[in-house]
Amino acid sequence: MSPATIAGRDPQSGRCLAVSVEDGVIVRIAETESDTGLYLTPGFVDLQVNGRAGFDLNAERISAATVADLTDAMLAGGVTCFAPTLITAPEAEICSRLKVIAEARKMHWRVAACVQFVHVEGPHISARDGYRGAHAAAFVRPPSIAEFDRWQQAAGGIVGMVTLSPHCSGSSDYIAALRRRGVHVAIGHTHASREEIRSAIDAGASLSTHLGNGIAGQIPRHDNPIWSQLADDRLTATLIADGHHLPLDVLKVILRAKGVERCVLISDSVALAGMPAGVYTTPVGGRVELEANGRLRIFNSELLAGSTASLAQSIGHLVTTAGISLADAIAMSTGNPGRFAGGRGRLALGARADLVRFRWTGAVSIADVWLAGEQVCGPKQPQPHSPEPG
Repeated sequence: MSPATIAGRDPQSGRCLAVSVEDGVIVRIAETESDTGLYLTPGFVDLQVNGRAGFDLNAERISAATVADLTDAMLAGGVTCFAPTLITAPEAEICSRLKVIAEARKMHWRVAACVQFVHVEGPHISARDGYRGAHAAAFVRPPSIAEFDRWQQAAGGIVGMVTLSPHCSGSSDYIAALRRRGVHVAIGHTHASREEIRSAIDAGASLSTHLGNGIAGQIPRHDNPIWSQLADDRLTATLIADGHHLPLDVLKVILRAKGVERCVLISDSVALAGMPAGVYTTPVGGRVELEANGRLRIFNSELLAGSTASLAQSIGHLVTTAGISLADAIAMSTGNPGRFAGGRGRLALGARADLVRFRWTGAVSIADVWLAGEQVCGPKQPQPHSPEPG
């Protein structure tokens, strides 16, 4: 892998930087007077991806090519690390999909470089309407460490995050067992009481999955899962900031309550993300309508059927509507989620050279992307050559 130097403006400091890369890692960061007109940041990290560009991880049959093509679609959007996300399904189907993802990591270097772990969202969630979201009620079931171990066997050990509702008996023991195995546990799709949520956090739960979504439309005004999760600083909240899932005032309140350092942007994108507007039939949600503005809903209903915004689009929405700085929005898309993905999303000496450059005009427009020091998207950049010895 040839050495390279990538230049751009750091949104955190405002300085123009030249980042030197060798053998896939950052070896030098220096200020430069050259302004490329591009921002330079770590590659984005997305902890919840169900699909994109027609590639669906929860389809009846997936292949290693499905995962590889999805990976390329994520890279094109500036995401250099993501968690393929599987939702509530029969155990055999979850294990089959996990096996395919593990095989894809062995077959394709980009998949291995991008996929740090798999996120299983469910099946240990609330079976109640509203809280359950689009998950199939027939397959909701209590947590079982024996089942988790079978997932992990099928996955070759790459299940790294599980979303559950801690209302089930035995949830705290299950959470503690997963934490001993090095797995992150998130609370989501839950009607649990404040006591059950507190017990889950005491046992090791550290995230809230798409806080403010996956919950009934009407809840008790005081004793409800949103307040309980907002109030505990041990939880980091993941947020879908696509302009559809969270009203702006709700988004602002969550950001103020948790603070930027405990907020993470996720896309929670589905296979129809990046597809033309129209009516579709999908494995999850059935007949759905994708509107021109990106809103995806159950056909002839106001119920949302998934997210179609990219992290880049979510960054733009957050900055232009919620009063968040570009630097903070980038932090919520890089270093903050990177804490849960082995330290990814850092622009630092010795960090892996996952980098993205983009133009900012009130929206993020990806210019080019580097994965482990190799340029994988955008026009190839000319590099200076040292004179050959005479």
